[in-house]
Formats: sequence, C-alpha cells, structure tokens
Amino acid sequence: MKNPTTPAAAGATKSSGFLFAFLLLVFAGVLRAESGSNSDQTLSPYFLVKTPPAATPGSDQSRAERDPLPLKSTQVSATIAGVIADVTVTQTYANNGQIPLEAIYIFPGSTRAAVHALTLQVGDRRVAATIQRRAEARRTYEAAKSAGKTASLLEQQRPNVFQMNVANILPGDEVRVELHYTELLIPEGGVYTFVYPGVVGPRYSNRPANTTDPTERWVANPYLHAGDPDPAHFNLELTLAPGLPIQGANCRTHATRVVYKNEREARLTLDPQETNAGNRDFVFNYRLAGDAIQSGVILSEGAGENFFLLQLQPPAHPKPAQIPPRDYVFVVDISGSMHGFPLDVARQLMHDLLGTLRPIDTFNVLLFSGSNRTLAPASLTATTENIQTAIDLLEHYEGSGSTELLPALKAAFALPQNENTARTISVITDGYVTVETEAFDLVRQNLNHASLFAFGIGSSVNTYLIEGLARAGQGEPFILTEAAQGNAVASRFREMIAMPVLTRVKVDFEGFETYDVEPVSIPDVLAQRPVIVFGKWRGARAGHVTLRGLTGGEPYAQTLDLAQAGMLPTNDALSHLWARARIAELGDYVNLQHDDARVAQITDLGLHYSLLTKYTSFVAVDEVVRRTTPDVKTVKQPLPLPAGVPEEAVGQNISTSPEPGSTALLLVTLALLPIAYLRRRWKPATQ
Repeated sequence: MKNPTTPAAAGATKSSGFLFAFLLLVFAGVLRAESGSNSDQTLSPYFLVKTPPAATPGSDQSRAERDPLPLKSTQVSATIAGVIADVTVTQTYANNGQIPLEAIYIFPGSTRAAVHALTLQVGDRRVAATIQRRAEARRTYEAAKSAGKTASLLEQQRPNVFQMNVANILPGDEVRVELHYTELLIPEGGVYTFVYPGVVGPRYSNRPANTTDPTERWVANPYLHAGDPDPAHFNLELTLAPGLPIQGANCRTHATRVVYKNEREARLTLDPQETNAGNRDFVFNYRLAGDAIQSGVILSEGAGENFFLLQLQPPAHPKPAQIPPRDYVFVVDISGSMHGFPLDVARQLMHDLLGTLRPIDTFNVLLFSGSNRTLAPASLTATTENIQTAIDLLEHYEGSGSTELLPALKAAFALPQNENTARTISVITDGYVTVETEAFDLVRQNLNHASLFAFGIGSSVNTYLIEGLARAGQGEPFILTEAAQGNAVASRFREMIAMPVLTRVKVDFEGFETYDVEPVSIPDVLAQRPVIVFGKWRGARAGHVTLRGLTGGEPYAQTLDLAQAGMLPTNDALSHLWARARIAELGDYVNLQHDDARVAQITDLGLHYSLLTKYTSFVAVDEVVRRTTPDVKTVKQPLPLPAGVPEEAVGQNISTSPEPGSTALLLVTLALLPIAYLRRRWKPATQ
C-alpha cells in the first residue's frame, strides 16, 4: 500500500508547480528576447561590452575585430579674430583589422556654430562635400557604401549634436574628415568665452526603440565605463587675435600653455601631460583691455549680398529703485546622471541662489527624477528657517532614477501664484534628455505665467536644452562646470533679474538701407550683455545706427557712425552667421508648431549658404571603388562618460537581450530548482 501524501508534501508539490510555471514564463520571455523581440526596450545608451579574444590558439581574430574602435584622433584648430571664431575639426579614422568598416560617431557642437564645409581625404585624394537635402544626402551615402566607395555623411541630430558616418574604411586605411564652422562669441560681464564641446552626455529616453523615428536612434550609443580612457586622442590649438589688447586669458577645464606673441595676440595649446582631454568641454575665457564690451559695426561685401553685424553695449545698471517682491521656483534635477559631482555643484548653487533672496521674496523648490516633489504646496517667504529647510531637503537626495523633465515643468507652472508678484522659474539640470523641443514648446505656452532661467551643471552639459529653455522663457542660460562658480553665478543671476538695464528697445538705421534684419524685435536687455543685430544692406556705406530705450525710466540713446565701420576681407563669416541666426529663429517656430513653409525656408537657407541644418546634410564620396567583397562591419564609436558623470546615467534601462549563456543557465535552473525544492519540503509519512 502506498503511503498517503502528507499535507507538507502536498503543499510542496503545489508550490513547486507554481514555481515551475513561473520559470517557464521567464524562460519564454528569454526566448523571445533572443529571437530578436525588443518591444519593451527603450532608446537607452549602453556600456560597451568588449569581446574577449578568440580561445583557439593561432586564431587570426584581430584586436580590431574583437574591439573595433575606428576613431583614432580628433584635432581642433581654432582662430579667434575679433568676436568671430573660425574652427577646423579633423577626425582621423583607422582600420587595423581584417575586414572593411563603417564608422558611426556621435559628437557635440556649439549651438551657435555655423557648420559650412566638410572635406574627405583618402590617401592623397581630397573630396569636398556637397550640401544636399537630408534624405537625398543619406541616399547618396548609402549608394556609395553599397558600391564599395569610401564616403562620409555629416548629419545634425540636434543643433548641438552631430553624427558622422564614414563608409568603407579598408584594412590598413587612415581616413581623414575635416569639418569647418564659424561661431560668434558674445561677451558676458566683460568676459568672452570660447567653448569646444568635448563629448555628448548620455540622454535619458523613455521612447520605445522599435517605433521611434530613425533620426532619434543616435541616443542608443555605447559608452565606456567611468574611468576607462578614451581610445581616441584629442588635441586642441587656439590662436587668439581679438584686435585689442588682451587683459587676461585662461582655461580652467584643461591644463594648457599660453604664449603671448604680443599684447594683441596669443597662442594656446594643450599641455602634453593632459590625458583624457576629450571627456569634458574645453572652456577658454579672455578679457580685453579695460574689461570693456566693445560697441561697433562690422560690414562685409559680396558679389550678390552685403552683410553687417552690429554689437552695442547697453547702459550700466540703473540706480537701485524700489523693486517689488518676486516669487522664485527652483526646479532641480536629482536623477541618476546628477549623482555625485553634478548634484554637489547643484547643492552649492542652490545654497548661493537662496542666499540672494530678500525677506520680501517668496520661493519654492521642486525636485524631480522619475517623479517630482515640492518643498511646500505654495511658495514660502524667504525666511532663514525656510531657506534652511530647502537646503536640508536637497541634502537627502543622492541622485537616482530617470529624468522626467516635462512633468516637472508642468508641475512648476501649475504651482499657485500671487497675481501681483512676478515669478521666475530656475531649472537646474545637466540636460541629459531627448525632449528638448517639447520642453521649449511647453515653456513658450506658459510665458504669461513666468520667465525662465536655465542652469546647466556638469562637464558636458546639453547646451542646446539649457540655451533653448532660457530663450523660450525670455531668460538667460548659465553653465557651471565646478562648484566654485556658484557664488559668482548667483550674484550675476540676481543682478540680471533685479531690473532690466534697458526696456522698450529699438534699433534705428538712418541713411543706411538694411533688410532681413535679425532679430526682428529685441526683448528687454539684461545687465552686462551686448545687443547683437545681424542683417543685410545695400547701397552706400554711410549713415548712422542708434540704439534707443528706457533705463531706470529715463530715455537712453547710443549712436554709431557707419562710415567708421570695420570691413571683413571675406564675406563668408557674416553670411554664415546671419543665415545661422535666421535658421535658429525659424527653427524655434517650427518646434512650436510644424510649418511646411518655414521648413522649406530653413532647407533653402542651408542649401544656399552651404550650412548643416536639421534638413540639410553634407556628403562626400570618393568615386574610386575600393571594396570588392561583401563583408563590411558597422561600428558605433563608443563615447567616454563625461567627467564627473556617474554610471547611473547609462544604466537606467535594462535590455531584454540576455547575457551570453543565459539560456543555458535558465535550463539548468528549470531542471534543478523543483528537485531541490521537493527534497527540502517533502517527507514520507510516519509508519
């Protein structure tokens, strides 16, 4: 007679059935992942996984095939003449492996850069790129790649994010790609700043990978682990020739050497001991004699068009007057990418900003990551006790989770507000998101509620987001690369918002025929920042230009004689800068609401002035057919983590694809776990 089953044994059998069913479901999910299903994946950056060497002795598997990193070096050569920077970036790609490569490289650029030329060099052959509509350029590139021709394609993914594709880099090749851009340097507080962005920070995205537009796929780019050296060498040289005596020049982000040729010219190079120099933005500051921001006009003449650049120094800050109370809302990013150094800088900045508030002011703090929370349901008076409570709140968070910026902005705009109090919203973040245009639109739609200032924190800030938020919110952007800058930035912020130095601003041209002037209207002018106007002109180089407005309630006027204007030897710089300014303005409208007419205008401007835009790309094709075999490997160049950015910025999403050997592991688990469980729980009935 069989022994009856005990309750324990019955329970064990039932529980094991549930366990077995659960493991089957997990296993089925793994099989789906391995079969290529990625329906639950999001556009998320990931860490580079290096393939181990071949186990077979004598294998011909090369290092480049195991760990293909085609970008060999980036060389930057910049010249600053007056207020215009001319920059050449040379990227060298090498193939040390056994099969042809296609390299894909994501890299940053200045939001003010007018990228106007690209050259491809293969051996002793140099090919100048042509500007084409984006889709057409992509087709040209793909056709060349399929035909075995070496080709390069430069596309704009964001105004400050570019993608370079280089096809058919053959074994033993060194392929050079040169891109050229021009940038206007606008001084702040008497200080001119040139920034060369070093690396694109990892972008948080919750969009599904398999349904997202292909133009957004760049977000899913591999990164090196924190501390891993960048395999690509980075070097930069800069010549400074502003035309006026240089009072001081320094670079706080990199070890450099500065050699003065005379009082008006200097040359800067990276210190040879500077390692891993490409994992952060290069920031170079300089002052001119007397700390003055020069007012003046620059003209250029071309075969078909003439251009001008007007820079006018606003008046000094008006005398203190009765300033009404203001309400401040601080929106602080505490996501995973802010862990460590960025959040430390943010805490110091918040301490400095809160310290500038007056007892009559009110404030609130909103912290956000995957969700958000506020210091209080409504704004608090700026008492010492309330300020300390806000500082203590921020100390409780170390940085984790995703970066849900849009819900945070909506929550900030929805906070109750006193109708008689002007509100200023300050966003503090590294900007590692992909929802820039949505954020700009949201801010523009709420301008009646508040102005917005944006503070970018970290060594490789998403300046496109920071500058765009400030422009949309009629405020100002600030970039902090270290905590020591907090006090100075807070003081400047307070000085700016206390009272505009010039209101009801108008620029009048007398006896000088102008057209296509940018910007069309000038907002209130904040302290220590010049008024910049671009445009075209025709006719005689004569007449006057006058800046008018009110300062402290009193009329203000500044007049310049155009007969004394400086002339540029070439027309290219101003034409590119004007077109770039025009494209930026049109792009703002397109982001707010799609407009086919404005898209067409941007496209035409890009084609006419040979500029990289969202809708135009550069493509260069070496017409020599070099690859005759079908084998080609596409490699996404891994990026170094920006200095000070933690690995949490990358590891926010888990891929459904299992690690190698996960299937076998689960099979063993399926076989052994139920047996072990029954052995532990089942006991025979007593005799």
